[in-house]
Amino acid sequence: MQTNEDVIFSARLQENISHLKERYADCFDVVFHDFSCGQTPAVIVYFMGLTDSDMINRYILEPTLKQLSEDGGITLGDFCKCLPVSSYTMIQTMDQAVNEIGDGNVVLLMDGEERAISLYLAKWEQRSITEPEAESVVRGPREGFIETLMVNVSMIRRKLKSPDLKMKSIRIGRFSQTEVVVAFVSGIIESSLVTEIESRLSRINIDGILESGMIEELIEDNPYSPFPQLQSTERPDVVAANLLEGRAAILVEGTPIALIAPATMFTFLQSPEDHYQRYYIGTAIRWLRYFFAFIALIGPSFYVAIVTYHQEMIPTTLLLNMTKSREQIPFPALVEALLMEITFEALREAGVRLPKQIGAAVSIVGALVIGQAAIAAGLVSSPMVMVVAITGIASFLIPHFAFGITVRLLRFPMMLLAGFLGFFGLMMGITLILTHLFALRSFGVPYVTLSTTTNLSQLKDILVRVPTWKMNTRPRIGVWNRYRQGANQRPGPGRGGRRK
Repeated sequence: MQTNEDVIFSARLQENISHLKERYADCFDVVFHDFSCGQTPAVIVYFMGLTDSDMINRYILEPTLKQLSEDGGITLGDFCKCLPVSSYTMIQTMDQAVNEIGDGNVVLLMDGEERAISLYLAKWEQRSITEPEAESVVRGPREGFIETLMVNVSMIRRKLKSPDLKMKSIRIGRFSQTEVVVAFVSGIIESSLVTEIESRLSRINIDGILESGMIEELIEDNPYSPFPQLQSTERPDVVAANLLEGRAAILVEGTPIALIAPATMFTFLQSPEDHYQRYYIGTAIRWLRYFFAFIALIGPSFYVAIVTYHQEMIPTTLLLNMTKSREQIPFPALVEALLMEITFEALREAGVRLPKQIGAAVSIVGALVIGQAAIAAGLVSSPMVMVVAITGIASFLIPHFAFGITVRLLRFPMMLLAGFLGFFGLMMGITLILTHLFALRSFGVPYVTLSTTTNLSQLKDILVRVPTWKMNTRPRIGVWNRYRQGANQRPGPGRGGRRK
């Protein structure tokens, strides 16, 4: 979206400069550098701090002077021929010029020309490529995306060198003019999925996009669902793996977080390291993760329901010990659980917001001190502290923060249902969550894949992590290039072959 009506370049240089100066009024950091190409006036326009001034001298001013000394005059076409840099484009309108200047490029205008040249001479400070702290792995690549879009695109290109890897660009935001790239592999992805993503992006009409989370909220299927419907990642290897499965990636300028669509519930419970370790280790850890994700959701609720309404389920010896521990507690189990869970979440948030050097120490020491002090003061019982601690550890096993925080928040209504209705309320909460998950879609793909397939081959990377040599087909996301590898890939002496 543009704030002004687009204007085509005029053959009169001063008229073009007047338009640009009007657009950039009160912008001290924009530079209009006048010079002459023989008898032809010219000007270059760029932003200080976004453009390399040394490259301007080397690639624009010096070649121009050299050409003048040889020929005595120069036109826009002659300038393109003598240009020692290949990254330039011809532009026809003021809005194109504004976009190019905003990207850090240099726009060259000449008198008598109804077009201009944009030279890619952008240069600004950027963060170095480091390992993503939120998605660290023991085995696997150590590189992560940064805030520069072209660097992120190049990191994906390094992993998928085929020309079938397509990148479509769109600008979103009336003032931010943020560049957004949709990446996909042609021949694998369903074309209707690409069309749907582009349609949802093109209808966004907003002042500015500052982070990919804003894009996520504007294109998801169900805006009222607490569950994330697009996968977010900082890892190029995760993006490349999902592109090869028939998904699309959305990269946004100014953020290291890429979005992957469509997403299913099981993608949020998988770690990239599952595919880098031995398959039986990956399967064991995955099942451990599934189990503790369930514990993270219903752990305190299950304890509250048993202690409040179903004491007959507790072994006698354990019940006597729990009764002795709770005899001095003035609060019911529900209040006790809510008090501890809220305190635990506050400590976790404090650990995230504090400086890195003291954040971890404060969260760990605070939990120990407050838990022990609460027991000594008779506010909570020892079993409740243990249940909350186990639940907190279980939530740490969920590899994706967006899904983990959803599970943590859903714990509170589950505790309320269990505290008021016991097991009936607990089962009611689980039923409501499952009903919502089975009805949820991500770009038309069911959120819970198990609800739509009875083909065991489609569950090879969901319930278990089968060996790489057995993953012959891609997930069923749409009309796809079915076979991802040749037949007879099982290793061993004398084995091998290819699909005919």
